[in-house]
Amino acid sequence: MKCPFCQHDETQVLDTRVSEEGDAIRRRRRCGKCDKRFTTYERIELAMPAVVKKNGSRTEFAAAKLRGSLMLALRKRPVAAAALDMAIATIEEKLLTSGKREVDSGYIGELVMQELRRLDKIAYIRYASVYKNFEDPAEFQDAIAEVGPGAARES
Repeated sequence: MKCPFCQHDETQVLDTRVSEEGDAIRRRRRCGKCDKRFTTYERIELAMPAVVKKNGSRTEFAAAKLRGSLMLALRKRPVAAAALDMAIATIEEKLLTSGKREVDSGYIGELVMQELRRLDKIAYIRYASVYKNFEDPAEFQDAIAEVGPGAARES
């Protein structure tokens, strides 16, 4: 590790601790040349997989887009913000643990539908109608039948 003050290549680790949050290693270091002390942090770097769109183009995963899609489907629905955050975390965790460097946008859509089905059946039907491009009222009836009795009465 280079000293940030004099750029000397050799520094000595004086103390190593886990951060308060438990997500990083905190190290106190001392430069062997200028004798100044400084702190470094080591964190795990997790890379989300790239998203392959239907047209074949690739883009970075955008958590803001995921949140926006879920919030749009859940608009005016009685779902707590904490439940929404948990759903987003679940989807992101599934993407990270998939071990894939690229995922189809359709796979993300399916993960979103799973979470919406668990959170709110009406939001699930809203999202499914756009995601699956419903063009016939019968497709709505099929989606309602799929989520089970009582879904239409929840609104």
